Amino acid sequence: MADPQSKEDELAGTEQPFVQHLIELRDRLVKSMVAMAIMTALLALYPGPGALYDLLAAPLVAHLPKGATLIATSVISPFMVPLKIMLMAAFLLALPVILHQAWAFVAPGLYANEKKLVLPLVISSTFLFFVGVAFCYFFVFGQVFSFIQGFAPKSITAAPDIEAYLSFVLTMFLAFGLAFEVPVVVVVLVKMGVVSLEKLKDFRGYFIVLAFVVAAIVTPPDVVSQLALAIPMCLLYELGLWAAQLFMKKTKSEEDTEAAPSP
Repeated sequence: MADPQSKEDELAGTEQPFVQHLIELRDRLVKSMVAMAIMTALLALYPGPGALYDLLAAPLVAHLPKGATLIATSVISPFMVPLKIMLMAAFLLALPVILHQAWAFVAPGLYANEKKLVLPLVISSTFLFFVGVAFCYFFVFGQVFSFIQGFAPKSITAAPDIEAYLSFVLTMFLAFGLAFEVPVVVVVLVKMGVVSLEKLKDFRGYFIVLAFVVAAIVTPPDVVSQLALAIPMCLLYELGLWAAQLFMKKTKSEEDTEAAPSP
């Protein structure tokens, strides 16, 4: 019969590391929340929630008819919508700190070759997401709103609701931000051996069709926004194939170097 005391001694060694992981996770979550709180406070001081919303609404306001403005159909919308935008901006500004805390938490459990892969992927995926959001704001919005206002009948006076505009902006930002992650996804699939580079090259024609289907689903029903999402996705797919090919060549050369006998 097993001794209960010896069983307790076996569990005693595994209980403490788990508690330490929970404490470390709590500390890193707190640091991430503090970083976001600091960014929120700074944005509240300057430029302020109202100015942030004006900045976000600028592409639409620039294409509205003269004298037209956005409207608020809810009593608390003029307060809640700018507040949501300020929190969203604070999260984006604090994202490097949040990702660093996430990386520091998982890094001890990774192998050396995995650490070499994860950190560049985290940096590149964050950069590409911001590039996608910037592309949407500075290029796509202007083209889409110009097309919509030019297509609208003269008898209609546009007065968009601020909550509906916020929902539209967030959807578009998320769609373009994720679409610009295509190269990272391609590299990860090849590196993990899920699919070969040759099969991804053969899948090129199907991906073009898939890109236009996704663009038709997630963007407004206008040709401009659909093309603005589908065409970059196709180009980024080609970029991903090129990056994956370079990455595999580099990995193969490093393996050959390590396998070569020392003189």
